[in-house]
Amino acid sequence: MFLNSLNTLSPAARSMRIVLPGLLLALLLSACKPAQEENAAAEKEPQDPNVVELTPVLQNQVKIAAVGEAEIRDILRVPGSIQVDEQRVARIGASVTGRITDINVILGQDVKQGQVLATLNSTELAQNQLLYIKASQQIALQTKAVERARQLFEADVIGAAELQRREAELSAAKADLYTAKEQLHVLGMSDKSIAQIANSGQMRSYSNVDARLAGTVISRKVNLGQVVQPAEELFIVADLSRVWAVAEVPEQQAELVQEGEDVDIEIPALGNRKFTGKLIFVADVVNPLTRTVTVRTDLDNSDEAIKPDMLVSMLVQSKAVKQVAVPLRAVVRENDKDHVFVEIAPNKFRMREVELGSKYQEMVSVTEGLEQGEKVIAEGAFHVNNERKRKELE
Repeated sequence: MFLNSLNTLSPAARSMRIVLPGLLLALLLSACKPAQEENAAAEKEPQDPNVVELTPVLQNQVKIAAVGEAEIRDILRVPGSIQVDEQRVARIGASVTGRITDINVILGQDVKQGQVLATLNSTELAQNQLLYIKASQQIALQTKAVERARQLFEADVIGAAELQRREAELSAAKADLYTAKEQLHVLGMSDKSIAQIANSGQMRSYSNVDARLAGTVISRKVNLGQVVQPAEELFIVADLSRVWAVAEVPEQQAELVQEGEDVDIEIPALGNRKFTGKLIFVADVVNPLTRTVTVRTDLDNSDEAIKPDMLVSMLVQSKAVKQVAVPLRAVVRENDKDHVFVEIAPNKFRMREVELGSKYQEMVSVTEGLEQGEKVIAEGAFHVNNERKRKELE
C-alpha cells in the first residue's frame, strides 16, 4: 500500500517523503551526542584527593572548632656552662707573708671546715708576736708602777701630777697591747693562740692556711718553698653538692624570660641527661660585648656527677604570648609536612598544609597557613585522614 501511495505522488513529493525521516533521525542523534559527551566528561573529571566529605559515622567521631588564639610559651634553647655556686665557694690565701713549708692536700680532695691545707713560716708573724709580748709585759710593769704611785701619793711623798702621769702610761700600754692583739687577729691568729703566746712568752712563727668551708679542693696554686703574699689565691674550695647552670640569652629575647620559670638543662657530656630547675637570676644589664643577658639556675648535684665548666644547653620556657593555635590532635603528618582539615562547605573539608611553631600543653601555634575564624577538625583528624586515603584508593 505504501508503494501504491508513493507512486501516486509527484517526483518532488516522493523525494521529500524519503528525506524527511533521515533528517529527523540525524537531528535526534545530534541532540543526544552533547549529553553523552557531558556525562563522559563528568565521569573523567578528577576529584580533589585532599577534599573529604564527612559521612554520618565520621560526623559522630570528630569535633569542629574555629581557629583562635591561645597562650603559648616558647622554648628558648641557649648555650651555657656549669659554674660553682658563688655562695658555696671559698678562695683561700695566706694571712701573712711567708714561705710554704708544708702542703697537706691535693687537687680534688674533700676537706672539712677548719682543716689545715698548708703551713708557712713567716718572719712578719714573728715580729708582730714579739710586739704583742712586749706590750703584754709593759702592762704588768705599768700596773705595778701605778700601784706604787698610789701608795706614795697616799703617804704624801709624791704629788697628784706624778700619779696621773703613771696612770697615763698604763693607759698607753693597754692601747699598745690592744693594737698588737688586733694585728695578730688580722694575721690569722685565734684568741686561744694569742693567749698561749702571752702565757708562755714564746713566739710561734708558723701560720696555717685553713679551709673556710667543707668541700672539694678544685684549685691549688702553691708549691713547697714558695714565698706567698696575703693577696695571692692559694686554694679554691667549693661545695659541689649544688651548682649553677649559667647561660647567655640574646637581648632580643630577654623580655621573654623571667625569674621563677621552669628550665630544663641538657648536658652532652652526661649523654644529654636532663636536669630540671628554675631560673633564680636574670641580669638587670646587657653585656655590651656579647649583647646578651646572663641567666642562671640552681641544680642539685648530690652525686657530684655534674662537673664545673661542663657545656650545657639550657631550655628556658618563655612567658606566655597569645598566638594563633590549634589543638595538637587537629594536626596530621603527611609526607614530612603538617596539615589540618579546613572546612570549605558544610561537612566538607580540605586538607591544608600549615607551618607550626611552639607546642605548649595540648596546643600548638600556627605560623602560616591558617587564619583566625576558620573552622577546622579539632578532634578526629586521624579518622578523617584515613577516610581521605580510602577514597583516594578507589
